[in-house]
Amino acid sequence: MAELAASLVVGPLVSLVKEKASNYLLDKYKVMEGMEKQHELLKRKLPAILDVIADAEKQASHRKGVKVWLGVLKTVAYQAIDIFDEFEYEALRRQAKKNGHITKLGMAGVKLFPTHNRVIFRIRMASKLQRVVDAIKDLVDEMNDFGFNKLQRQAPALKEGRETDSNIVDPKNIVSRSRHEERKKIVEILVNDQATNGDLKVLPIVGMGGLGKTTLAQLIYNDPQVKDHFQLLKWVCVSDDFNLRNLANKICNASEGSLEEALKELQEQLKGKRYLLVLDDVWDEESFLDKWERFKACLEQGGVGSAILTTTRNTEIAQLMGTVGISHERKYLDVGTLGKEFIQEIIETRAFSLHKRDELVNLVGSIAERCAGSPLAAKALGSILRNKTTTEEWEDVLQRSSICTVETGILPILKLSYDELPTDMKPCFAFCALYPKDYQIDVDNLIQLWMANGFIVSEQNKVPIETVGKRIVNEMVSRSLFEYVEQDPTRFEYSSTTFLKIHDLMHDVAMSATGKECIYITREMNESGELLPSATRHIHFERRSIANIDILSRSIGKMSIPIRTMFVEYYGDVLHSSKYSSLRALALPRFAKASLPIKPKHLHHLRYLDISKSTVEALPDDISILYNFQTLKLSGCEKLSMLPKQMKYMTALCHLYTDGCRKLQCMPPELGRLTSLRTLTCFVVSSDSDCSSLGELKNLNIGGSLELKQLENVTEARNAKQANLGNKKELRQLSLRWTRGKEEEQQCNEVLEVLEVHDRLLALEIHAYQGTNFPLWMGVLRNMVELRLYGCSKSEQLPPLCQLPALQLLHLVGLTKLQFLCSSCTSSTFGKLKDLKLVFLGNFDRFYDQVVQEELVAFPQLEKLYIKGCGKLTALPEAGVLRKWYDGGEYTMVRSAFPGLKSLILISLRSFENGNMHYSLCLRLSVFVVATS
Repeated sequence: MAELAASLVVGPLVSLVKEKASNYLLDKYKVMEGMEKQHELLKRKLPAILDVIADAEKQASHRKGVKVWLGVLKTVAYQAIDIFDEFEYEALRRQAKKNGHITKLGMAGVKLFPTHNRVIFRIRMASKLQRVVDAIKDLVDEMNDFGFNKLQRQAPALKEGRETDSNIVDPKNIVSRSRHEERKKIVEILVNDQATNGDLKVLPIVGMGGLGKTTLAQLIYNDPQVKDHFQLLKWVCVSDDFNLRNLANKICNASEGSLEEALKELQEQLKGKRYLLVLDDVWDEESFLDKWERFKACLEQGGVGSAILTTTRNTEIAQLMGTVGISHERKYLDVGTLGKEFIQEIIETRAFSLHKRDELVNLVGSIAERCAGSPLAAKALGSILRNKTTTEEWEDVLQRSSICTVETGILPILKLSYDELPTDMKPCFAFCALYPKDYQIDVDNLIQLWMANGFIVSEQNKVPIETVGKRIVNEMVSRSLFEYVEQDPTRFEYSSTTFLKIHDLMHDVAMSATGKECIYITREMNESGELLPSATRHIHFERRSIANIDILSRSIGKMSIPIRTMFVEYYGDVLHSSKYSSLRALALPRFAKASLPIKPKHLHHLRYLDISKSTVEALPDDISILYNFQTLKLSGCEKLSMLPKQMKYMTALCHLYTDGCRKLQCMPPELGRLTSLRTLTCFVVSSDSDCSSLGELKNLNIGGSLELKQLENVTEARNAKQANLGNKKELRQLSLRWTRGKEEEQQCNEVLEVLEVHDRLLALEIHAYQGTNFPLWMGVLRNMVELRLYGCSKSEQLPPLCQLPALQLLHLVGLTKLQFLCSSCTSSTFGKLKDLKLVFLGNFDRFYDQVVQEELVAFPQLEKLYIKGCGKLTALPEAGVLRKWYDGGEYTMVRSAFPGLKSLILISLRSFENGNMHYSLCLRLSVFVVATS
């Protein structure tokens, strides 16, 4: 497939320099004293560059001198950003010193800043600034020689309430209709033809990228006949590297081991089972050829009727893998292209979501021809046209979109989607080249990394920067650059985490756009002895290459590479952080040392740190000198016992993840001073006067997920009321925990009563609450999807949960005095409940106190029912009775109490009578376990 020319998008970097040069803190704390002349000169020159930057970026593709000029400008812009970040940091340091921070750190604080004598600082920074100013002056002189035109710069197309893809017909539905015959043919082979065949069958689907091979495979994989026929179904994305150990571990959901161990585990898991394995996107012919036969030998351990379905762009791979012919001529299915009518329909569903005019409709046929039958190309072009409303704009897109060929594929059309992005969004998209193909990208995490690198800024403080980030994500989804990962329909648990994925070909576009700035480092690269490109700014180490980071050490030792983002998993040594002083984002999850692996005094620019699931025991107080810090991820640090006492000075902190920190005993004092804080996943209440009380949450706009632990330490209800949960409208998930054995009944009642939340809450969890009653506000959370109650052993009755219209999951564990779920059964009782778990409810003997309407179905949508240790329960709810009249009299039909039930597990129910279960119910279950004694 043809390579795409790298894009040089420099405008956003220059804009960022201009913004940083205008920061009010620089004047307020006089950090540029003696450098005013250079400062003013720089502020005058930058707008002149910005006036012509759009034309320069446009001309770079065909003028080599312009491309070189932009490359130099990019390097200088990065240097200028680092310099102004130093000025900003010095201003923040002086501000913190004025507020007493350095004094409170004692001698440690003095040692942190040995060179921050104002005279020395001025001399050192004046020299750095002068070099940048001189470089900018030379670039402006050269710029004038090029004769660039002044072009109006694009503004981000971010509009509140803009129509999103949820309002558009999903092109997958169109592809599904167009691929109906192929799907039907392959399902027939897998389910019927292969059913009694002892030989492993391999069915390759081949076609160029973007033709919908993966979509077709998904349709087959999710077909009801396929799901019923196979005992085991597995889907594995292969992409770049046909690595046997990785493939085996993915199939087995295993941790990393040796190749032999992985293959042995694979054979054990597949042995005797009729399975369907999908290998999606096998295209690396070189790594495939010498490994396929060995891999296939392991896969042949499966049971009779097992099969492998593969998708590939490579006809030779398909020929080698295929063992059964779809037709007599070949051993694979060539999906071919979609018909023109389907391509036009995809374009129309995208392009005409906001408008439909006859003169535009007439152009659809011509535009469809550009797509060469590719649904991905049609989706991309249709998304571009959504933003165009005139015939001239549509004709311009038609002229700029070259016809797809065998040599170029559809990459030029997909590149057009990137070219059409507002300039400020292009670095955000290009950054995604940092992730490997098939990676599921956490949306919140991606936005936090964009923030750390200065790719997005708040709109003059009108809206939170995270909101701007989410708008950018939605804009890119609407333009088909990303798509959201669909949630597993069999899981009902609420999750605040949303994931994105990017098509392999769109990933190629991102790779071309980043121009070697983003590097994903594999083990082979690490061990090859090569150096990183000098343009590298962001690096991500492949998980299996983490044993060492030799490539980085070699590169930094031989040249100056200002790394800004670095992801290293399972790294076991302390970084020599003085070499990484330009870092903005650092991820070292699962770090295997007791102390922090960085020295804060070397990382003043750091804005993002992830050491989740590490063995760190404490964070040093000097981390509080990271005044630019935005995101700190400590999730799952089970040995962490304390946070820095001086954390209140980290005033830029927006996101603090402390969930899973089991040994954490309290929160640092005056947490309420962190007014930018919008994520706080766990707040530990302490009785210590030197720790923050719940009242510190009063003015914090916390959103997402929040856990309040050790609530027994709240001595007065008014302290809990000060948490002001009702006004935290962005809060979606809340967990309230008392420590078992330390609860007091009256205190529990009063505290829970005043912790009332707003009705936008989606998930609520309560542990070890020892009140006798639940507050009424729990029964009016009309949007609540999930409720879990654990160890509430004194509660005799639930609030009216059965009337909550959105409730889908209800788990009750250890409510030993609870007798029933609801007072009576009505037309609105548990109408959407899908997952019900009742465990160790020693007094529970019936589902309803009384059944009022016997004709009603009790749980119309319930799919999973798990009951364990409910010793007094004798039977499930009785089936609904429906009476009908006919000429000769009345007849009665018995309907199931659980018409949608798929899984029923009954364990340790000593009083239960099996005969009370309706026979038709048992026949429909996919999971059925009864162990009542």
